[in-house]
Amino acid sequence: MPALFLRLFWLLLAFPLAVAAHPRNYAKEARLMGSHFTYTVVADNDTLGWNALNAAIAETRRIDRLMSFWDSTSQITQVNRAAGRHPVVVDQEVYDLIARTLRISALSGGAFDITFASADKIYRFDRQEHPLPAPAVRLAAVARINYRKVLLNPATHSVMLQDQGMRINLAGVLQGYGIRRARQVLDRLGIRGGLLNGSGDILCWGRQADGSLWRVAIGDPDHPNSISSWVQVTDVAVVTAGNYEQYFTSGGKVYGHIIDPATGLPATGLRSVTIICSDVELADCLDEVVFVKGPVAGLAFINTLKGVDCTLITDDNQTLVSKNMRVNYYRTAAPTVEGSPVPPKP
Repeated sequence: MPALFLRLFWLLLAFPLAVAAHPRNYAKEARLMGSHFTYTVVADNDTLGWNALNAAIAETRRIDRLMSFWDSTSQITQVNRAAGRHPVVVDQEVYDLIARTLRISALSGGAFDITFASADKIYRFDRQEHPLPAPAVRLAAVARINYRKVLLNPATHSVMLQDQGMRINLAGVLQGYGIRRARQVLDRLGIRGGLLNGSGDILCWGRQADGSLWRVAIGDPDHPNSISSWVQVTDVAVVTAGNYEQYFTSGGKVYGHIIDPATGLPATGLRSVTIICSDVELADCLDEVVFVKGPVAGLAFINTLKGVDCTLITDDNQTLVSKNMRVNYYRTAAPTVEGSPVPPKP
């Protein structure tokens, strides 16, 4: 046997040929931003999969500490404490996120407004029966809601709330932003596919390990832990908001946690709103816009936006869809487009 062949033979024995790694889905759950998050990534090996998940969760947790309404050390809390007195210098990303929310406020005619927090203390969304607050109390709270009074100084990256008693809360956008930043971390680590789910705020890209698209379910308000419809998608955000988890009742009527900035009352008319578009942060804002505007005006608003679609479930269990929405429904009746209702569920 030639000497060269022998050397190659022993090298192959000592160092077997590498077997191509097969990708698989890795998933991890975490409690973040007061909600249940599940992050899933596709990776070729355990080290990359688990390290990527840990890095994505750490990034979302960092954002929560930085901008949480409930954290006494967050920059949002500092801004609220200084309301009506002086501006507060914040990090660039905090400043930029607040600036983007103010643009959504202007676009939506004030339907999205981070100063809604000025009125949220007059309600308890504990699923119990409560009387509505007295009109005088509600109107006093509404007087402090006005996104135009959030004063930004680009030279100093400072934020000031013009009136005492004003407060801002980024809850309507923070989960979407946290997921968007987590995706950026995963991109840098070389993750080519994943699905990030923050309590109904979902961003997916690439393919699952078996090559299939991601299947995203839309919950059924009448039956918790069940679904009314689903989509198979990739490279898109699917964000759902509902009034069937955080709510109270008054006079037998359900009032959800999304506040109408114009009235200070919880928004009514809808039970569930699902937005589909490429930007998870934008989708997280738009579901609140539609809730506040209501089924007819909300759907009309979505139909004016390029690349954005939605499906709605009204208080009387009708399903409405935007003009380009394509959803698989667990019922025999198929929805028509641009606001025509589906018959109520049996």
